[in-house]
Amino acid sequence: MLPGLALGAARWLGYLPGDCEGVEIAAEPGFVLERIGLRSSASVFAEALLKRPLRAAAALRASLARDERRWRDSLRGACAVSPLARYPAWRAPRLFRSPPSEPGSGANIRIVLHASFARADAVARSVASLRAQSHQNWSLLIAWMDRNPPAKPAGTDPRVSSGKWNPAATLRDLCGEADLLGLLRPGDVLAPEALSLLASGFETEAAEMVYADEETGGRAVGPRLKPDWSPDLALVTGYVGAPALVSNAFLATVPVEPVGSPEDAALSLDLAVGTATRVAHIPRVLCRREPFAADLSARASRLDRHLRSTDSSAHAVLQQNRLDLHWPRPEPAPLVSVIIPSRDRLDLIARVTEGIFEKTDYPAIELLIVDNGSTDPAVLALYDRLRGDPRVRIVPHPHPFNFSAMVNAGARAACGEILVLLNNDVAVLRPDWLDILVAQAARPEVGAVGAKLLYEDGRLQHAGVVVGLGGEAGHILRRRPADTPGHLDRLRVAHEVSGVTAACLAVAREKYRAVGGFDEETFPIDFNDIDFCLRLSGRGWKTVWTPHAVLSHLESVSRGRPVGAARARFKREAAAFTERWRDVIRHDPFYHPGLSLTTFGEELE
Repeated sequence: MLPGLALGAARWLGYLPGDCEGVEIAAEPGFVLERIGLRSSASVFAEALLKRPLRAAAALRASLARDERRWRDSLRGACAVSPLARYPAWRAPRLFRSPPSEPGSGANIRIVLHASFARADAVARSVASLRAQSHQNWSLLIAWMDRNPPAKPAGTDPRVSSGKWNPAATLRDLCGEADLLGLLRPGDVLAPEALSLLASGFETEAAEMVYADEETGGRAVGPRLKPDWSPDLALVTGYVGAPALVSNAFLATVPVEPVGSPEDAALSLDLAVGTATRVAHIPRVLCRREPFAADLSARASRLDRHLRSTDSSAHAVLQQNRLDLHWPRPEPAPLVSVIIPSRDRLDLIARVTEGIFEKTDYPAIELLIVDNGSTDPAVLALYDRLRGDPRVRIVPHPHPFNFSAMVNAGARAACGEILVLLNNDVAVLRPDWLDILVAQAARPEVGAVGAKLLYEDGRLQHAGVVVGLGGEAGHILRRRPADTPGHLDRLRVAHEVSGVTAACLAVAREKYRAVGGFDEETFPIDFNDIDFCLRLSGRGWKTVWTPHAVLSHLESVSRGRPVGAARARFKREAAAFTERWRDVIRHDPFYHPGLSLTTFGEELE
């Protein structure tokens, strides 16, 4: 995969096998190949040795093992991937240099910039960036907060007007007769092509809102590389930021109320677009913003008001300076069928069953253990004891190991409204984990729900799956510290992802059956959970990962790579997954295309 154009240009380092005779590139219109060069493996290895010795060592091991893919990815991870902290150095050679031939748009754009005399220099920078726009059909209202706004200087651009901020105005009043409305803060500097790209996005996507990426100014320049539309994340974090434009037609559907202060106006618009259904994202850094500390208390209060107005059952929770949505568990509590595929391993099955019945605060559970031919006398004795509990059923599955088939067998036998797929090597850490998963899974718009899983040593094992990561799909930020916030702080809040692991996955039974459960023919062992999530998405049900349901996934930390026949089977399933989900692999909507698919951290490609 070529990296996305987070800025005006991109660089890619790839491995060419010795028998390569040509390179074909599939790209969007306007793509320009500026330069191509050939480097020897030795020179790339030497660079890797200097930059990231540990990755170079991994590459050497892969080379000795004749693992071409790992050799390639290890070198790329060392030489072609930069941590987010090195954004300024990564940014420099990728800055926009020559404007492409972009389609024009006749959209009339209204920009409102609140200001004060004390920030006159910052206002001037913002105005200058507007006057440099390639899109000419815009107007700017500088809304002064001071008692006596300054008069408009002679010779000023006629598109610029000046007046006093009117707290009694509505959002539609601010937009006036323009097609699109955008709000800026003093010091916001737009890239010259910003309005052109945003306006074109409205035409191509028939959108209600279009937004793009930004970078922070000040002493530490850093990127804010945003996902495509992620409404749960947007409501809580307000990640949309700037630049963003909202259509006048959408504003007509927003409740009519005074905007109040500039901060209130921005917050009102931010929350209002949470109900938008047609939202487009331009994955380009098109604005530089000064750092800004949001008032989380004000956001929590306004968010609660917004949720009530939309008849949502959720409410805002602000704890330890972190804001998130709390979704209440349905009452009465729906029956949950916990499905655990298993074979032998007394240490695992005894621990997980104890966790479910002794360490979980949920009142309505049935447990189905899908047994794949256990022969261990201790395990069989445990089953005999468990059968004495009316909440437990042992579902025999005496067939060759097929994880998908075992899960489907459990689902067919289940009576619960909510199914929870659970690996036998998962350990319960907190008593409320099931409450949290059920509350999310019961939402009408949600399909699969995943938990925060930790390795036995406390590091992250699962924080959601990115499709395309590592080639097919991978766990983002695995083996990072458990409290890793993630880019845009999204690992601190529940948010949309493309997939979650079946090691702990909750889904309403009716939705599970609607998509036919797991594909046991195509994906008997691997990729079945991500394929399942993507099929749910295709039916309109989104996948959510929550950091509030925390469990430990013990065995996976030591699981090795498949070899021999298992490796061949893995490759077959990987090829089938790639063929079926090629478009999502090209662009996971919840992972920015400027971020690396080579490494498993949020790094720049």
